[in-house]
Amino acid sequence: MTKKKIEPKKETTQAEELKKSDQEIARQAKKEKLAQEGINLFPHNVEKTHSIFEIVENFSSLSKESLEEKKIEVKIPGRIMAIRRMGRATFFHIADSQTRLQAYLREDKIGEKNYNLFSLIDIGDIISVEGELFKTKTGELTILVDSFIFLAKCLHPLPEKWHGLQDVELRYRKRYLDLIMNPQETEVFRLRSAMISKTREFFDQKGFVEVETPMMHDIPGGALARPFKTYHNALGIDLYLRIAPELYLKKLIVGGFEKVYEINRNFRNEGISSEHNPEFTMLEWYQAYADYHDMMELTEELINFLGLSILGKEEITYGEHNISLKRPWKMIKFKEALIEYSGLAPGSFDDREGIIELGSNLAPEKKSLSYGKALDVIFDKNVKSHLIQPTFVINPPKEVSPLAKASKEEPDEAERFELVMGGMEMANAFSELSDPEEQRKRFEQQTEERKKGDEDAHWIDSDYIHALEYGLPPAGGEGIGIDRLVMLFANRKSIREVILFPLLRPKT
Repeated sequence: MTKKKIEPKKETTQAEELKKSDQEIARQAKKEKLAQEGINLFPHNVEKTHSIFEIVENFSSLSKESLEEKKIEVKIPGRIMAIRRMGRATFFHIADSQTRLQAYLREDKIGEKNYNLFSLIDIGDIISVEGELFKTKTGELTILVDSFIFLAKCLHPLPEKWHGLQDVELRYRKRYLDLIMNPQETEVFRLRSAMISKTREFFDQKGFVEVETPMMHDIPGGALARPFKTYHNALGIDLYLRIAPELYLKKLIVGGFEKVYEINRNFRNEGISSEHNPEFTMLEWYQAYADYHDMMELTEELINFLGLSILGKEEITYGEHNISLKRPWKMIKFKEALIEYSGLAPGSFDDREGIIELGSNLAPEKKSLSYGKALDVIFDKNVKSHLIQPTFVINPPKEVSPLAKASKEEPDEAERFELVMGGMEMANAFSELSDPEEQRKRFEQQTEERKKGDEDAHWIDSDYIHALEYGLPPAGGEGIGIDRLVMLFANRKSIREVILFPLLRPKT
């Protein structure tokens, strides 16, 4: 079946521009009237004594009498979110990204001309007000306006006050409007910012060096995933947006760095779901003279530290669950998890054909899978959703871990773990495979899988093998999806809620 081609978004035509609502026409007319009155429609410098949030935080607790005595003068910019006109006086609310403050405008205070000028101001416009703080008879902190300055005109009416912006796709597509109407959403992204900042603090204190590695690769590698392909005109070569920084980071370990980390974007040409966005943020770190057990210790310590430093506690609420971050965390072997949660009997692992059939039927495209891939799919579909508390699932099949060392006890298994929390994979780590000959064999096996139609199979990276031939010390490495971790900490069920501008299908 031929896939429907998605055309680029068309530019807005002049005819479409003319299809404006009555409110939009009225707002445009007010903008023109402001210009006729000599108002600078695009001012630059704005004096500011406080943010609205600072005023509410610092002065709300003061009594009416105390405010009258202190005579606190403020200058604040913000967006008007409500207006209540009462003849020769007007109450309005002015807001920043965190909160709002009431303002009181009187004609006898600012003069008839300026008061009439305010009639050209609409909900959504941005202004700066100057005046003294006081409290109304009902005790609401308010600014008595001495003067105001126009800063920006909102040419479109904001969504209706009580129903707000409830169309979920519209919220993601027009995030700027979502943040205007739902200022509480900024807290999610403040939390995200704090998480990245605290993560850097954690690794910096541990002696890790933050690095940056290429975003465009001539050979996609470091994970089992389909890449986005592009073309470099000057060099005349195909390039791929990176699916993982792993191979470059391990080259740095070969070069002598003992502890490195990177927080940056990865790109994977795969489906979109509540847990997947093709462009996402990944934390990866590598440490020489360590293994996957050391990575478990570091992971527990990191996420526990984030809970305490950002939320002030060792427990997070995710949906109907309370997830404890207290150490130590549960650890279970991959096959034991399959037996406990998927219903597979202990002896069923010897029935390779039965495992392959079950896994293939559970796969999205119901395609034939290898034995190791089939086990991995069964785990994804039947086990992960049961693992709510932090759980290290260790020793999955070596076949689906082409960059990990084989287990000493079980050669068909890998010295690797997945961390599952809230039913989602949060992290993937392993003892790094350092034998160049074994790595080449693994890549060649992946090539055979690619020939059979596995588009996620790893490519052969000869330069990486060459780097290993100079000697990669024993090392452990790990990747944690920042977006999913924010989902847990912010108690959000969709990855789109924690990415400011998630990828969406273009509107036709």
